[in-house]
Amino acid sequence: MKKFVTSEAVTEGHPDKVCDQISDSILDWIIERDKDARVACETISSSGLVFVLGEISTKIYAPIEKIVRDTIKDIGYKDPDLGFDYKNVAVLTSILEQSPDIAMGVDSAYEFKSTEDKYDKIGAGDQGMVFGYATDETSQRLPLSVVYSQKLAKRLAKVRKDGTLDYLRPDGKTQVTAEYEDKKFKRVDSIVISAQHNEEVSLEKIKEDIKREVIDKVIKKEHLDENTKIYINPTGKFVTGGPKGDVGLTGRKIIADAYGGYSKSGGGAFSGKDPTKVDRSGSYMARYAAKNMVEAGLCKECEIGVSYAIGVAQPLSIYVDSMGSGIYDDEKLTEIVKNNFDFRPAAIIDKFDLKRPIYRQTSNYGHFGRDDVDLPWENTDFAKELKAKEI
Repeated sequence: MKKFVTSEAVTEGHPDKVCDQISDSILDWIIERDKDARVACETISSSGLVFVLGEISTKIYAPIEKIVRDTIKDIGYKDPDLGFDYKNVAVLTSILEQSPDIAMGVDSAYEFKSTEDKYDKIGAGDQGMVFGYATDETSQRLPLSVVYSQKLAKRLAKVRKDGTLDYLRPDGKTQVTAEYEDKKFKRVDSIVISAQHNEEVSLEKIKEDIKREVIDKVIKKEHLDENTKIYINPTGKFVTGGPKGDVGLTGRKIIADAYGGYSKSGGGAFSGKDPTKVDRSGSYMARYAAKNMVEAGLCKECEIGVSYAIGVAQPLSIYVDSMGSGIYDDEKLTEIVKNNFDFRPAAIIDKFDLKRPIYRQTSNYGHFGRDDVDLPWENTDFAKELKAKEI
């Protein structure tokens, strides 16, 4: 049976990613100086404008405007001709404190009223569902379409920043469709790359350069064949881009941030949220559990779903779907996860040391499967112990 799976990624200059980076940069700046701060920061970007909104409770003053401008500069929006640059952009803010109704449930969880367990102290920052996924298909424990789309986007940014293709601008998208047969990867069926560029360069040069400097540097030759379709700037022109070309918003690229459409996605985005928000921390623990289950050989594929209630520490439900790949049935695998992984927010924060400025680096090229940065939820340190247990 044949199956085609498509995943996409975007570069740092994509309008939605600009917003993710600003929100996470603000979170990093604050949490580095006030580890107990509560941050729920949303950003909107448009031509010549950034609007930062949200609820932030902290003991310190955060220079929001400076953080915004520094982030935009770092992304590469330095030229006023782009219609969006760090010097001339207008920065507006509308920041309130976290709702006391929410803070009450987070500061003192439902369970903490009858227990002294420190991990029962913090309740989930909201209700919701999160998912974690892993597969043994690649060393990153992600599907190849996800790995390739993220690596193409990262390579596109690299050749822009190091001057290899100096006519490129910050905005861009990548997309990879992989063909599977009987659940095994067979070939790359198609590649789509849209790269923002200056007015002077020809489409022919862009196609030639991106094929040589991006696609050929990322995609293994044996994964391509004469039937692989390659589309580079298929509209013929991509000069207007970034927030000038489209409004950006924090959290709108959650599928690209997670599993590229290969697995389910939770109800909330990641960026701009401190770790008491289980949209973020719960997703990280679900990924950690799924990856360690696969690494331990308990299943070849693992999707873990977790749900929370606001103000309650313990998750309401946990399930495992191994897609028929487990050495036990899913009921048994679910029992293993429940007995070996602690999904309470305080336990997750403690395990991964999440009250530190590590979030800006996650806002590009995916929150999972990264081999270029050290993300604690990507560790497989528990797999050996899990495998050795008498289950």
